[in-house]
Amino acid sequence: MKVLLVDDDVFLRDMYAIKFSQCGHEIDSAEHALAALAKLEQGNTYDVVVLDMIMPGMTGTELVGHIMRDHASQVGGCIVLSNQGQEADIDEATAAGEIGYIIKASVIPSEVVDKVEKIMDKHKK
Repeated sequence: MKVLLVDDDVFLRDMYAIKFSQCGHEIDSAEHALAALAKLEQGNTYDVVVLDMIMPGMTGTELVGHIMRDHASQVGGCIVLSNQGQEADIDEATAAGEIGYIIKASVIPSEVVDKVEKIMDKHKK
């Protein structure tokens, strides 16, 4: 899978990039939503965008909305990976078009890759 990781926390972004790479996935990353959109505007395509909810400039929900509206043909799906786990946060992201929501605090990094793979397998069916 070609994965775009979007998180303003460089430590977490790099850690998840390593975990996905170790499992054979191709990784690209962006430090915030506007950088992710710039990559899409350059014509890049991704099987999945894994993104945080709280970032400078634009929330994860807003990013999902932009991707679904303007770049849906370039992305197989958007999965939120966040510590924002309130029902309202999940509902907002779902309404914007996310296909999965993973709460960081409830999984270890190696489990994130497995969860993303399972969500994408289910989404493709």
